[in-house]
Amino acid sequence: MRGARRVGRAVASVTVIALAAAGCGGGDGGGAGEGVVRASWGDPQNPLEPANTNEVQGGKVLDMIFTGLKEYDPETGEARDAMAESIETDDQRTFTVTLKEGWEFTDGTPVTAASFVDAWNYGANLENNQVNAYFFQFIEGYDAVHPADEGAEPTADELSGLEVVDDRTFRVTLSEPFSLWPETLGYTAYSPLPEAFFTDRDAWLEQPVGNGPYQVDSYNRGSSMRLSRNEEYPGEDEARNEGVELRVYTSNNTAYTDLQAGNLDVIDDIPASQVRNAESDLGGRYINQPAGIIQTVTFPLYQEEWQGEDAAKVRRGLSMAINREEITAQIYGDTRTPATDWTSPVLGEEGGYEEGLCGEPCRYDPERARQLIEEGGGLPGGSVTLTSNVDTGSHRQWMDAACNSINNVLDDNNACRVNPVATFAEFREQISADRMTGMFRAGWQMDYPLIQNFLQPLYYTDASSNDAGYSDAEFDRLIDEANATADEEQAVEKFKEAEQVLAQDLPALPLWYQNGSAGYSERVDNVRLNPFSVPVYSEITVN
Repeated sequence: MRGARRVGRAVASVTVIALAAAGCGGGDGGGAGEGVVRASWGDPQNPLEPANTNEVQGGKVLDMIFTGLKEYDPETGEARDAMAESIETDDQRTFTVTLKEGWEFTDGTPVTAASFVDAWNYGANLENNQVNAYFFQFIEGYDAVHPADEGAEPTADELSGLEVVDDRTFRVTLSEPFSLWPETLGYTAYSPLPEAFFTDRDAWLEQPVGNGPYQVDSYNRGSSMRLSRNEEYPGEDEARNEGVELRVYTSNNTAYTDLQAGNLDVIDDIPASQVRNAESDLGGRYINQPAGIIQTVTFPLYQEEWQGEDAAKVRRGLSMAINREEITAQIYGDTRTPATDWTSPVLGEEGGYEEGLCGEPCRYDPERARQLIEEGGGLPGGSVTLTSNVDTGSHRQWMDAACNSINNVLDDNNACRVNPVATFAEFREQISADRMTGMFRAGWQMDYPLIQNFLQPLYYTDASSNDAGYSDAEFDRLIDEANATADEEQAVEKFKEAEQVLAQDLPALPLWYQNGSAGYSERVDNVRLNPFSVPVYSEITVN
């Protein structure tokens, strides 16, 4: 989840200090200090650059070590000023950003307007291969630093729409009006970077330096990352613990067992097999709440067999062959809700969520499913695979159930086969290399609480998280019009019109909205999840 993941360099040697605690299943939980929170985690796909990380595990770390212009309220998700003292505009196109005083990176250097401008120019430039470059497309001059034509070379090194006014002020000119643009600036791609990043990037990647409530002390890939409290942090969300040790687990069942045994303090991925028992198992230290997450499966539309009107009928038929109600009830209890649109109920109706917008494709109808698949010429090659990582999220259980549902509808035990991938990082690498041939999981955790974030990054032509390779001119046009609409209510309606195009083309099948679920030990207090289903690490206290 959380974004796509196109081009990324392999992680270099990033072990700074040898770690004593492995954290991959069991042990006495040693190695963490008395005031350090021990939490489950998974290795990120890419090095921890703000513009090159848009998956959940890496995003957790970036949220801890960086503070951007905006931040999202842990309870409501509302965007509020963080490093920004003000963001002002008269025309919804040119914005003047003024920074608060007194902020420094953890290496002691000041955070200035240039720290943002230089970081954004770096993130946008095609030559730097940043997967989040797409988030800078709204800034004037993006096409010059990141040309859309394959093989084209950049004609500029910097975005013409960025201008440093003084140490605390910079000006941003967008290519067109985008009234909601300031609300997106809590996303980590917009984080500032210190001079050290540009003078010695390799050294910075070994031990990232940020301006957030925590700093990275060490990282041993496959084992753990240790972060300590930033004692000089001036923000309101300063850490209330001494630090966090993120321990890598390849099985959420193992993490859950370690939590029960007192070897772990926080997990945010309760195994599906344990959700009914978690409340009693953990003595009430269990969290289950709505989150801005939707699980979907998508198709490799870059493969010829999934293109055209016949393939669209097959996709629609496959969607109607999946019994969402039964799967969510039997496997997930009350932690999942069958999806009927491509957003999330946490947005509310005013924010763009519309129950039932998906219509027929999201309803279980075996007879209609068989008819559509037959009309579309049958499954490509006679069968289809369903692929996902299986190290987190209890994905193996629902994949088995979804394939069983399809097989039962088609009366063919080999119509759908599960293709499990051991780790999230390996799964993402396969997707990034366009190696998918059948259905694959494309769940999404919102980057910021706007309907735009559930649609544009995933389905706009060549968008950063458009793993399917979907492209539709009408969808793109409606998204562009929505972004340019100054009135928020009217903008939301335009985005919903674009969503109707998805209901016709069905590049991805909405499965269910996902709650955030977490558990914690007796050793810690003040544990809660934000609307993104991520623990608010800075608030956790150690008894």
